[in-house]
Amino acid sequence: MKAVRLHGYHQQPVIEEVPEPTVKGPLDVVVKIGGAGVCRTDLHIIEGQWAEAMGVALPYTIGHENAGWVHEIGSAVTNVTVGDTVILHPTPTCGLCRACRAGQDMHCSESAFPGLDSDGGMAEYLLTSARACVKLDPSTQPQDVAALADAGITAYHAVRKAIPLLYPGTTCALIGAGGLGHIGIQCLSALTATNIVVVDRNPDALALAEQLGAHHTVVADGGQVDAVKDLTDGGGADVVLDFVAEQGAENDGFAMTRPGGSYYVIGYGGTLTIPTLDVISTERNIIGNIVGTYNELAELMVLAQADKVTLHTKTYPLDAAQEALHDLDAGQVRGRAILVP
Repeated sequence: MKAVRLHGYHQQPVIEEVPEPTVKGPLDVVVKIGGAGVCRTDLHIIEGQWAEAMGVALPYTIGHENAGWVHEIGSAVTNVTVGDTVILHPTPTCGLCRACRAGQDMHCSESAFPGLDSDGGMAEYLLTSARACVKLDPSTQPQDVAALADAGITAYHAVRKAIPLLYPGTTCALIGAGGLGHIGIQCLSALTATNIVVVDRNPDALALAEQLGAHHTVVADGGQVDAVKDLTDGGGADVVLDFVAEQGAENDGFAMTRPGGSYYVIGYGGTLTIPTLDVISTERNIIGNIVGTYNELAELMVLAQADKVTLHTKTYPLDAAQEALHDLDAGQVRGRAILVP
């Protein structure tokens, strides 16, 4: 089968032939990929930012946002059958550790992360686990939902955590209306009554944000912190969801959070530099976010299949993976790039 393989950091991955995966364990599932999302994390992987954390042996297949059709199942699989349409939770989990039993399965002590620490889904087939499969309506096209497997669940997870803070009369500032952010806007609109302010440097992204439910948009032209404060009577936002968190956005995000407010870090790549006095004197909270739970992915798919959350995508054939990665890096993708084998 064809797969997008990374042979060295700071090098572009290549498309090459590799053996198809097969079922080995009783809970294994092989999925025929119908759509694989292209994520900024894939760019960070190529840059080597995940090398030490994951310790993966090169070469390997990247791609951690996957949906498709069940191709083969292990002997103990009961939740899906061959031919089912599925979206895949990005981290197959054990179900037995403390984190899994507490409903925090993205922190499973035995989890894998296909596309980061093992072969991923930018390929024709992917080996995963029954515990990762969320069964979908058979009319669903995998390429239409694939990016919800990571970008979607990550945005939804952050919004769901913030819901108790986003009662009517509050303001949520959202930084970055791209691949994750445009999903976050829809989740905020569907699940809360907060006043949504979206900050982005790209006018097209802001226009999309307005279509998706933003009440105010702010151009990130150097005056974005003051602009958010002006929209909140000088106090700042009750919650800031930072889907960028690099190139200075991380320090802007904290600065536009009101005293007693909460700054959620969802994007990454930058360094947050804050005097500890500023943290204690204003009692602002800094909250990290990584993917989400299996149940949250299932909840998100309910919203998606009710057309309350939709992906804005640009599709590429698998052979054009390098072009898709380039377009994402150059800021030429509105929404999410999807590889379709």
